Amino acid sequence: MIEFERTFLAKQFPDGLKACKSKEIMDIYIPKIIETHAPLRIRKNGEKYELTKKVPVVLEDHSTREEQTIILSKREFELLEKEISGRRVRKFRYYYPCNGKMAEVDVFTDALTGLVIIDFEFSTKEEMDSFKMPFFCLAEVTQEDFLAGGMLCGKRYADLEKDLARYNYQKLFLK
Repeated sequence: MIEFERTFLAKQFPDGLKACKSKEIMDIYIPKIIETHAPLRIRKNGEKYELTKKVPVVLEDHSTREEQTIILSKREFELLEKEISGRRVRKFRYYYPCNGKMAEVDVFTDALTGLVIIDFEFSTKEEMDSFKMPFFCLAEVTQEDFLAGGMLCGKRYADLEKDLARYNYQKLFLK
């Protein structure tokens, strides 16, 4: 399956976000030590579990990736989680309807508290290319490696501050 996606830093939380459907997500990226975004991850996605591989269709373009997913049982996930020493990241994902699309608002926790990233997925490249950034977004960061899931794993907010400062990003806290 080909995934078309654009990613934005949040400027603010959209009105009514806390009332939207949400779930906790924990990702473990494999391998643990890698200089670039790891292509493999296991994920606890609410009460669903999966193993996913994502690779860019075009090198250096993170907006279009080939994605392959294998559904895991809870037991399989738990066994892999114990065996894998990959880098971890945890967040809460809120599903916010916006201009006929569903925004996936990722509110990071633990060492990345204050970071909020918003993804939009599209059916076609044309739909993706014509999408206008919503008012609650600060800047598009689709092509920024430092904000890719596999690159965020094992990092602290302080590790990102220099890169986030280029966008005048301010920490956000959902109260």
